[in-house]
This record gives sequence, C-alpha cells and structure tokens, in this order.
Amino acid sequence: MRTVLVTGPGGAGRTTLAAATALAAAASGRRTLLVSAEPIPGFPSGPEPTAVTDRLDHARIDSGAHFRAELTELQQRASSVLDLVGAGRLDGEELTELPGAPQLAFLHTLHRAAAGDWSTAGYDTLVVDLPPLGQALALLALPEQLRRYLRRLLPAERQAARALRPVLAQLAGVPMPAQWLYEAAARKDEELAAVQALVEDGATTLRLAAEPGPAAEDALRTARTGLALYGLRADLLVANRVLPRHSSDPWFADLAAQQEKCLGHWHEEWAPHVPVHEAAHLGRDPRTADDLAALAVPAPDERVPGRVEDPWWIEEESGEEEPGEEGRPSVLAWCLPLPGAVKEDLRLVRRGEELLLTVGPFHRIVRVASALRRCTVSGAALTDGVLRVRFTPDPALWPRTP
Repeated sequence: MRTVLVTGPGGAGRTTLAAATALAAAASGRRTLLVSAEPIPGFPSGPEPTAVTDRLDHARIDSGAHFRAELTELQQRASSVLDLVGAGRLDGEELTELPGAPQLAFLHTLHRAAAGDWSTAGYDTLVVDLPPLGQALALLALPEQLRRYLRRLLPAERQAARALRPVLAQLAGVPMPAQWLYEAAARKDEELAAVQALVEDGATTLRLAAEPGPAAEDALRTARTGLALYGLRADLLVANRVLPRHSSDPWFADLAAQQEKCLGHWHEEWAPHVPVHEAAHLGRDPRTADDLAALAVPAPDERVPGRVEDPWWIEEESGEEEPGEEGRPSVLAWCLPLPGAVKEDLRLVRRGEELLLTVGPFHRIVRVASALRRCTVSGAALTDGVLRVRFTPDPALWPRTP
C-alpha cells in the first residue's frame, strides 16, 4: 500500500490538497482511503470509511470519542485497584479529552489502516491529512519514542518473574505491577510498532503543501532539517494559491511578485530532488470535486522511492596520529545529512549505546551502530550540511588481530 502523508505550514490548505491528492489517486484507478481530522466540504464525516466515489473512501478522526473509549476501558481493567482505594468511576459523558488525545487518536487510526480492521479492505493508497508541519513531524516520531518509554518503564523480561511476585511483594512491602499492566503495554507496543512500520515503510512519502511567502519559506527550510533527521522523504511540494503573474492591479502585482520570488527559491532548493507543483488560486475556497480537480494535483507516483531506510553512514577518517594498531581503524565518522542545520542549534549526548541528538526544535534518540559501540566519541562537526560524529576505537574493547 502506498502511503502519502500530507502536511505543511498552518493555513496553507493542506486538508484541501490532501483531498485533491486522494481524488487524483482514485481517478488513476487505485482504491484509496483518505484519513483526516478536519471536515472536508462534500465529504462524509463519519469515523468509519465511507464512500466518496467508486474508488475513494473517507474517514474522519474523532479524538474525543477515542479518548472516552480508552479511558473507560482503562477503568474497567483497573477496577480491582480502583475498588481497593475506594475511587469513583468516571462516566463517558463527563470525560473531556486532555492535551495529547488528538495525537493518540491519530496513531490509533493509522494502526487501523496499517494493521487493524481497515487493513483488510484492500486499499492501494492511503492518504493522511496530518496536523501542521511542526506538529506533524513530532507526531511521526511519537511511535518510536513511546515504544522506547514502554521498554524502559515495563521491560518485557520482568514478566518472567511472575511466579515470584507474591513473594517479592511481601519482601518489599508494596504490590507488584499486575499482569494486566504488562498485557496492556504489550498491546500498545504492538499497535505502535505497526504505526512505526507504516511511517518507516519504503512506500511511504511525505507531501508538503505551502502558500508561497516568507513565513512558509522559513518553515520549509526548517522542515528540511527535520525530514533528514527522521529519514523522511518528500515526493512533492505543492505551492498552493498561486496568483496570476500579470495583473493591472498594483496590490495583486506586488503580491504575485513576492510569490514568484519565493517560488524561484523553492525551485532552486527543492526541485533537484523534490518536484514543485504550482496550484493556481481559484479565487475562492475549493468546495466541490471539480474545484479539487482544477488544482491539478498529481496522483502519487509509484516509482518515487519512499522513506530512506537508514540515512546514516560510516566513513573512516585519517587522523593526525598514526593509523590504529592491531587492525583498528584510526577514526570512524558516523555521518548524517542535515541540510539547513546550524551549529548553534545542535546538541549531542551519548548515553550508553544511544545517541541523543537535538537539532533546533527536533529531537531524536538513535541506537549507535554496532561497529561504533566499542568506540568513544572524540568530537563532532557540521560541514556542508553533513553532521559527522567522530568515534575513536577503544583499545580495551576492540578485538585484537593476530
């Protein structure tokens, strides 16, 4: 299944362009599912896939209903603990979703499309209308982060001591985590793993929507760094609401000139690797299928590769010292392209076998490559848009060569 994730700076019309992308995919003969959290004029608004055309279904995410269902189920599973402390139950009608609920509802919906009950419907293309750009990149990184938290807080190997829990509880004087907690964590980990696999799949691409202008230009320049950090690849940049270049009205002429300058930068920075499609301003908000078709947004190209499997690579550097003894390399550099990054926004911390990397507003924890775990970090540099983390082999850990 081809997955197209659509996002862009706020107010750029990303929901409209997601709908246009889905219609184009369906018109090309592919059975398509469009998922969005925002209403789309003329599209059904139910939480289950509902037909829009012969080959296009739409499902709208209901984060409030998902939050109420999850919390109600949690109360049922923890009923013995709640009864023990005399806690009162919360009814579904009095539950109001908390911050973070929309993101969890998004992940749950993506799981249903990737490996849940919707995955058996035979869709060829999945189009997802994501939140605005900064929130979208954080959302796509969330499955990996949450799975790491679960592994640290509830390690699976502790379940092996199930038979000893009553004894351990008596010795420690506190109750041990109940089995249902581990089971719930395992279910959540399985769900998050399916969503992470969808995001990291080679058939998943990101489609960017932006209205030409200084604010969008800055947002996209920052986004290039985030895309590289997470290994995501864009298949198209849609410049939305492009005005006619020739107008007798001075106000429109000045605005069109500003757009044209921005478009020139986008074609220069993005077009070598990402096509730039200019969607003309219709003079009104698109409200019908004909309006969406008039934007001429191309259908996803099956030949365009998706996510980069592993954006890192290792190079051997020649240091000032003599080459390493006993078959060890002198210095190894772990390299990651970070276009648009500046040194002042970089922060690196090594913690055991993990590297904690912060680039501006983006943060990611990656597992150090196996060949580098026997090395110590000896420096880092950002040169020509490439981050190089230098590792020096540790003689106490590197195997000897006869």
